[in-house]
Amino acid sequence: MTVLETLLRNTADVKVIDASIDHEDYIPLDLSSSNRTLSKFDIKCAASFEEFVEKHLTVNNAKVAFGGYNEKRNLYQRSTVFKDERTEERNMHIGLDLWIKAGTPVLAALDGTVHSYNFNAGFGDYGPTIILEHQLENQTFHTLYGHLSLDSLDGIEVGKVFKKGEQFAILGDASVNGDYSPHLHFQIIKNMADKFGDYPGVCSKKELPFYLENCPDPNLLLKIKV
Repeated sequence: MTVLETLLRNTADVKVIDASIDHEDYIPLDLSSSNRTLSKFDIKCAASFEEFVEKHLTVNNAKVAFGGYNEKRNLYQRSTVFKDERTEERNMHIGLDLWIKAGTPVLAALDGTVHSYNFNAGFGDYGPTIILEHQLENQTFHTLYGHLSLDSLDGIEVGKVFKKGEQFAILGDASVNGDYSPHLHFQIIKNMADKFGDYPGVCSKKELPFYLENCPDPNLLLKIKV
């Protein structure tokens, strides 16, 4: 385990959505290519996908569905953002998704400043995205928050400070979030390189070792029981 991963694991009481929802009300959601239940829903359609998520929450008497780190998904085959004639298919998810209704408050995981932000418009993309920069001891790293509401970018500027647990955004709906059922894509990134307002949240199998090293498991920080 790296120094940063140890620091993340030792950080307590971290939530990135609605602090009033206890982790006991979270339920895992399997969106892997091996989950045959998905075939009963047209997950290429945001409305059908949202119906699938809502049914999963209702059946399990839960408020938030979560999962997806290092998960192989067929979901992205619907968009050329993840595959075209010139590039290898990107289908390995390297963030953690938290599925809940649009309008849910999004919170800063830790004290930090705005590194960058962008409206990553387009079918299958992040939609409104904010990236925060943090420091734990001598370790600098970033957290990415994707699929936000468009209003979440109002008043945001590089260098703006947010405290741990402070609300700085809300979740968007399918009209702005890349045409997905509402959810937060949360990702930890060690080195942003030259990226600004965006960073891959899905990679190819060939690229996976690099991204798993540069993007540690977000649940080290969130500590949601699986």
